[in-house]
Amino acid sequence: MRAPPRAPTGAHAQPRSHPRPRSPAARFGRVCGCLLLTAAALAGCGGSRTDAGDHGPTPEPSSPAEVCAALISYWAQEALTDGRWAGLDWEQKGLSNQQLVLHDQIVAAARAERRRHGLEAAKELVKRQAKRRCAAERGATGSSENWRSRP
Repeated sequence: MRAPPRAPTGAHAQPRSHPRPRSPAARFGRVCGCLLLTAAALAGCGGSRTDAGDHGPTPEPSSPAEVCAALISYWAQEALTDGRWAGLDWEQKGLSNQQLVLHDQIVAAARAERRRHGLEAAKELVKRQAKRRCAAERGATGSSENWRSRP
């Protein structure tokens, strides 16, 4: 039977206040925890609405249509440029099923536009269509169940 490895002693020994995470999931959890604590601390530093005059006007909250257009524009442009995060699924992107349908249709139209008129024209088409279609669908927030059948 082998004895457990001994901790280093002397000048190279470093005290540990906590054990090292043993898996990528554990490391991910620790990082997320640290980020949440940092975000909470920073949120407390924002001041109150009563001192908004000192810092300029407070932006109005976004409407569901504006949030929809921003999400779809961002993810459609990621898909067009084969961006780093383009392969995420609809849930990871924060899209509802209804927004995903719009996203897929807008990306298909933008790819055709890119072939005809280039990437910049395709990006402009994405912005225009996302804004128009999200407004028409009042944010397209419907049907966010946990699955969707793909054709």
